[in-house]
Amino acid sequence: MSSKLEDYSVHISINPELVHCQNAVKEKLYDFNHARPSDEVTQRKILNELLGAVNHAVIVAPFYCDMGKNIHFKRGGFLNAGVKILDIAPVYFGEHVLIGPNVVISTTGHPIDMAELLPVASGNPITVGDCVWIGAGAIILDGVTIGDRSVIGAGSVVTKDIPADCIAVGNPCRVVKKIEHGEMPTEAELEELWRPVMEM
Repeated sequence: MSSKLEDYSVHISINPELVHCQNAVKEKLYDFNHARPSDEVTQRKILNELLGAVNHAVIVAPFYCDMGKNIHFKRGGFLNAGVKILDIAPVYFGEHVLIGPNVVISTTGHPIDMAELLPVASGNPITVGDCVWIGAGAIILDGVTIGDRSVIGAGSVVTKDIPADCIAVGNPCRVVKKIEHGEMPTEAELEELWRPVMEM
């Protein structure tokens, strides 16, 4: 957690323009979250309008975000029901990220020093690497990077960077095991595995 306003890389004034933008996002989220599950065309259209880059990611309603435009998927991926992303700062997802239900990803924060509290929304970017799996109910805080192919245990609170190829759990989240991966699928095999999802 940052202690000073200068520790944040993004600052947005809290003003009528910001509130108007967030209300427009809420309207689109309402439409997305209340669309019939079978109406994938409408859901996909809303996500493409709302997010910075969808690139065939699958998001299960209900889904919540702050700005929308700051959320970027590299390719594919799956977000289960109830995921919340506070994207005052950018959030970057790698390829084929899997996120369990009720995960919170928050780029926002505020200084601990009450003298520095201003009507400004502040945050730091979050980066989630390729083929990361985030368990149900985990919380990812501002400025964190999670390395490729790592697993974050359910209910963990991630306050610092997590390296690639490891299992990390707890509050605060810490590495408990390195992952020794078997033979990884080729790019062509990976494409075939994800093809039914990518064609949705």
